[in-house]
Amino acid sequence: MSTPDLNLLITLDALLAEGSVARAAQRLRLSPSAMSRALARLRETTGDPLLVRAGRGLVPTPRALELRERVAPLVLEAQAVLRPVELLDLAQLERTFTLRTGDGFVENFGARLLARIAAEAPGVRLRFVHKADKDSTALRDASVDLDTGVVGETTSPELHMRPLFHDRFIGVVRRGHALSRGEITLARYMAGRHVLVSRRGQDLGPVAEALSALGLQRQIVSMVGGLSAALALARACDLIATVPERHSASLSEGMFSFALPFSTPPITVALLWHPRMHADPAHRWLRECVRHACSEQPDTPVPR
Repeated sequence: MSTPDLNLLITLDALLAEGSVARAAQRLRLSPSAMSRALARLRETTGDPLLVRAGRGLVPTPRALELRERVAPLVLEAQAVLRPVELLDLAQLERTFTLRTGDGFVENFGARLLARIAAEAPGVRLRFVHKADKDSTALRDASVDLDTGVVGETTSPELHMRPLFHDRFIGVVRRGHALSRGEITLARYMAGRHVLVSRRGQDLGPVAEALSALGLQRQIVSMVGGLSAALALARACDLIATVPERHSASLSEGMFSFALPFSTPPITVALLWHPRMHADPAHRWLRECVRHACSEQPDTPVPR
């Protein structure tokens, strides 16, 4: 069975509405002969004459009258599908978005983000899932709507990316730790015992690379998978946690933070999403909400 030409629905709608080949042709910006050929195809497809001559005009057949009630809504619906999305009604939006975030993101930015969403779109829910790796499969298969993280060589080039904020590494110790008093020199930092944040259990990354360039290596006595665990150990023991400043701000409250006594390159935390979601109005609104929540986070200088 051949596939019907759906363009004929638009032609049929114009013919039934106008009751005239000439006026229907003018409405669709076609020549009268082209419209006559289209009417012939419609008659062949439907098996009905549809419009028959009565005096100097055309009148619809019973089949045409039946179709007129059904064709017009179909054409309107098709036009609505192909029309650009109209202004998003946030008050009526009901949707659940999944955000994959690194350790510390929810603790530092989650409350601000939820407050804005509650004020603008109370029907929206956020589901936060932990970022265990940099694999982009979750974005590709739509199990995750947005991802956050440091863009690196393993980031898929197909993804859209928008920088959220810059961060830097700092040291954090408990109040009363030896480093909380006096000048923090490279020698004092290296003499301390350190807790390392590493999902792979290896001392890699900007801090290790900066120290390696100086011919130095920290004394790592514990390795953990996230910031909260590292800071919990540093709070309870005489350990030094070297962590991203903004990601650890709320987790390190009440502790002593200090600028590192050596240079490390800044890191850029970005928002990532799949091209499939780029033009979606609700998704675009959510991206702006996340950017707003992160950009308003104040930068608090750490003591030296």
